[in-house]
Amino acid sequence: MLLLTSIFLIASLGYLAQTTGLCLVRGVNEALTGKPIFLLSILTSGSLAWVSILIGDYAGIAIPFISYEYSFLALVGGLLFGIGAAFNSGCGVSTISKLARGQLVMFFTICGWLVGWLLLTTFVPQYQIAQYQLNSSWHIAILITVSFTIVLCTTRMSKESRRLWLSMLGIGLTAGIVFLTEPKWTPSGLLKDISLSLWHQDSGLWPSDSRFLLIAALIIGMIVAAVHRKTFKFIPLNGKDCIRHLLAGCLMGIGAAIASGGNDSQLLLGLPSLSPAGITTIFSMLVGIALGRLITRV
Repeated sequence: MLLLTSIFLIASLGYLAQTTGLCLVRGVNEALTGKPIFLLSILTSGSLAWVSILIGDYAGIAIPFISYEYSFLALVGGLLFGIGAAFNSGCGVSTISKLARGQLVMFFTICGWLVGWLLLTTFVPQYQIAQYQLNSSWHIAILITVSFTIVLCTTRMSKESRRLWLSMLGIGLTAGIVFLTEPKWTPSGLLKDISLSLWHQDSGLWPSDSRFLLIAALIIGMIVAAVHRKTFKFIPLNGKDCIRHLLAGCLMGIGAAIASGGNDSQLLLGLPSLSPAGITTIFSMLVGIALGRLITRV
């Protein structure tokens, strides 16, 4: 029953991610043109995590929203991931959503991401980031304040803006609830464990079938949204583009491995945890995207 509920929630998340166009690269691009609203809605999407925290406390479930100390590796990893995302013209989440819309070249990004994880898989276990002690009451209070402020502000927004902000909150809420039953459900988490299993030739590290089902549900939700909005269209592969996206994916994978997670994990888990490491990673991802944007224009 829990698995079926999680599948439904993740499919809903996929639908919302597709309809909102959730993408850090797009957010940075719009922010640099003087329109920061889309980026702000993404960065605060996880503010309803307090609901999951309270559910976890009540049900006696281990809460995955753990805060970690600042790490220089988070800065480096986020920067590399951001540059790769700019070259890819899409972050981790939007790579999946674009693939679900028929942009087959994004499959090469995913392959590159897996290669990037493999290249860094022997490096990842060599360091441990210290946990950051955050008062739980303050944590919940901050999240409630942010989420209630957003909801209050939506009452004065246009219908389109209201739909955007509430959809982003819906994405964070559904993700947070699923984290309670499967803390490693994200695409980047799945690719990480696949790479570790392949590298160490250890079937015990291979992700469970339920995690593949959740990612399948995510993609199906995205496909349904694309078909419903009539944005689904197969785009023929181009050799040059395939190589570019493969290399961009490698850079994203390496960055995610160094930072202990792609932008999906950082946005939906790191930021809501108010983790210094997560905040640093997201900030450096944004800088990396802006830097990559400049490089591609040279």
